[in-house]
Amino acid sequence: MARLSGKVAMVTGAAQGIGATYARALAAEGAAIAVNDIADPAATVAAIKAAGGRALGALADVTSADSIRAAVDDAVAAFGRLDILVTNAAMFGNLRLKPFLEIESQEWDCLMAVNVRGVFESVKAAVPHMRRQKYGKIVNIASGTVFKGSPMLLHYVTSKGAVLAMTRAMARELGDDGIRVNCLAPGLIMSESVRANADWVGPVVANNIASRALKREAVPDDLIGAMLFLTTPESDFMTGQTIVVDGGSVMH
Repeated sequence: MARLSGKVAMVTGAAQGIGATYARALAAEGAAIAVNDIADPAATVAAIKAAGGRALGALADVTSADSIRAAVDDAVAAFGRLDILVTNAAMFGNLRLKPFLEIESQEWDCLMAVNVRGVFESVKAAVPHMRRQKYGKIVNIASGTVFKGSPMLLHYVTSKGAVLAMTRAMARELGDDGIRVNCLAPGLIMSESVRANADWVGPVVANNIASRALKREAVPDDLIGAMLFLTTPESDFMTGQTIVVDGGSVMH
């Protein structure tokens, strides 16, 4: 039996890449999927439906409380409930590696709005629906860079450190409501956007792989097992935790 049969999941930033992988994996376990992104999520929705799943797509901006609230409300109207939220939407793949003294204030503020406030707005929109049923699974996406203090991406690393901190504080506040809040922290994943970024080639990727116990490139499918664990009843007595999936580069 599919582990998420009868459940409804929302994945933000799931028009392509890792978010689309999460959405398809959750659908394969029986969940109805609400997909949203600032880009058209039609391809992800079509792929889920073609595989026999149920899916709803919406254009939504996680930095806008009204936009993400409308997407959540539409999903609940369509599917009757919301059990799982994966806050995947973030800025990363298109970022340039550079010393933090070269990061402009506008770029810093834009990234923080998406990577930090976007998580806050998404969870804030979802929690009232989860509270009514006294159950929910929230998976925030952090990064292994938080534990490494990785250079040349200070704004990104800082934003993901904030996501980890939010996860712990949210878990404390929401435990009495039966809502579990955990964090998935991937290493460098060779998604479409990363492969298209000239900064993530050659020695940069090679050095990252060399730091791992399992020395190979990481791909989006490597995250599916941990994602499903955090969204299924198998992790019901777990909250406020962070799982790093990076081939053993970070061990904590």
